[in-house]
Amino acid sequence: MRMLVLGGTAWLGAALARTAVAVGDEVTCLARGASGDVPDGVAWVRADRDAPGAYDALTGEWDLVLDVARQPGQVRSAVAALADRAAHWVFVSSGNVYADHRQVGTDEEAPLLPALEGDVMTSMDVYGEAKVACEQHVLQGCGERALLARVGLIGGPGDSFDRSGYWPWRFAHPAADDGAVLVPDAPAHATQMIDVRDLATWLLAAGREASPARSTSPVRRCRSVSTWRWPEASRATTVRSSPSTSGGCSSTACRPGWASARCRCGSTTPTGPASTPATAAWPARPA
Repeated sequence: MRMLVLGGTAWLGAALARTAVAVGDEVTCLARGASGDVPDGVAWVRADRDAPGAYDALTGEWDLVLDVARQPGQVRSAVAALADRAAHWVFVSSGNVYADHRQVGTDEEAPLLPALEGDVMTSMDVYGEAKVACEQHVLQGCGERALLARVGLIGGPGDSFDRSGYWPWRFAHPAADDGAVLVPDAPAHATQMIDVRDLATWLLAAGREASPARSTSPVRRCRSVSTWRWPEASRATTVRSSPSTSGGCSSTACRPGWASARCRCGSTTPTGPASTPATAAWPARPA
């Protein structure tokens, strides 16, 4: 498969490129390189997506284009330049596009924030609005060839936000002599995370499926993990993958040996061997 990653030197973009190369895809990354070099085996086209003619050096057609941008202007210009040459387009959006996060269990039909006006997101305060605008540009330019992945919290190697590394580190380095660690007493506050490697694998598999335009959230397939379980699981260090127990989901992302979680459709789907919330053997909650 001939694949183009718009980005590819930062966290998720690099994971996408690395994962695709590992399975034999022909991968090109278009990036400035401000975050580093592209992974080994990847062709690199250096370009600033804000500059005129940013995509002029890209030739030929692409089986799949993947974009992780948050700037509406960058997405708009990419779609304008490349949509006619792309068989399928995957845009990595965010759960931040939803207008209300208080309701648990809502699906992709939930109301969205208003789209950001203009091409430039100047503050993270309007990150959700910017991603909504990006989604609109992709759908307008690619139609049924597009897939929108509204991703939640990401963890794993390269996590500069320390979402997945804090608690293991804290229990390995307790501040108190007796090993006690202060943890939040908020069992009703659920959180959810997907490992960047699992997300990259899922996105590539979803792009290959060539399904009609839709938006989905891969991290919805993972089990929610309440805050007290994060530190307990970190201390227990019993994370392991478990075999899938059902072939009910037709997605090509389903593979034997992946941990399983229930789809809303009732089938069992994978969440990946690297996603801690889905594969940890949780200890019993203390009385």
